Amino acid sequence: MKATMERLGEHLAGDRPAAMESLTEAELSVLERIGETVEFVDHPSFPLAATEERLFGQSATQIEVPGWTQYPEVPEDIDRSLRTSKKPKLRPQEEATLFLRYNYARWRLAKLAQAQQRRRSAHRAREMVRWYEQAQQCRSDLVGANMALVLAMAKRTRIPNVEFAELVSEGNMALLRAVEKFDVSRGFRFSTYACRAILKGFNRMASKTGRYRQHFPTEYDPDLERSDQTEADHDRRRSDSIDAIREILTRNRAALSDLERTIIMERFAIAGGGRKRTLTDVGKMVGLTNERVRQIQNLALGKIRSVLDEEYMVA
Repeated sequence: MKATMERLGEHLAGDRPAAMESLTEAELSVLERIGETVEFVDHPSFPLAATEERLFGQSATQIEVPGWTQYPEVPEDIDRSLRTSKKPKLRPQEEATLFLRYNYARWRLAKLAQAQQRRRSAHRAREMVRWYEQAQQCRSDLVGANMALVLAMAKRTRIPNVEFAELVSEGNMALLRAVEKFDVSRGFRFSTYACRAILKGFNRMASKTGRYRQHFPTEYDPDLERSDQTEADHDRRRSDSIDAIREILTRNRAALSDLERTIIMERFAIAGGGRKRTLTDVGKMVGLTNERVRQIQNLALGKIRSVLDEEYMVA
């Protein structure tokens, strides 16, 4: 399900009616992060009057959620690391409740977004911020409770020329997508669904890595890139070729992994309508340190430059 917001953040941050002037900069920043669409997995209980009280009211079930432990650089002795960081698992009913809370918050946000399109209101905007933050907290809880799945499956997976930390990051991305798409009403445990999603992510990564090695067998090192006048001319031409870069990303002509593509899209706002995110912001999204995000970004830029040089810059 989607509710189009038609660049709501831009409207609020720019020429907005007097009714919106009371919003704080922090609230406007959150509204910008919401983006143009709100997606959720529907459930028949959401329109019922008692659902919100049951999920978020004073009588709602209290759930102790395992903390989200980030592993920016995973050591080889991963078994010992897992043994020392074990946390209590969610019971099936607790897991189902968390997913209902997550998607109910997104459902409320989508409804508010639709109403905000028709007539903007500061009160409604604050409600949007509240439900967005509630949804983000639920997502963090669900990811944190299932992070060990990524580590366990990455430990059993070997892909040539792919570092363990990069494999874990790809698994983290697959886990995030699984949380966003999981339908609790089907009656399956999330771990089953997530494991399949993580394995699929690893398989895609292996396939793309193999294709990239076939097309670009020589390693690219951004630190050794030439800085003469010809290269400077190329850099200027590349900066003017945003449409070509967007086409490369859309069709994935550079054989980027999902992790690489996400980092480039978020760092440089290639999709349009958003803002460029810092290394710190992107690192939090994918569970990596700033330095590791920078390294992956540079590698992905190298792949894109190679395609630009071969297909777009020849003439």
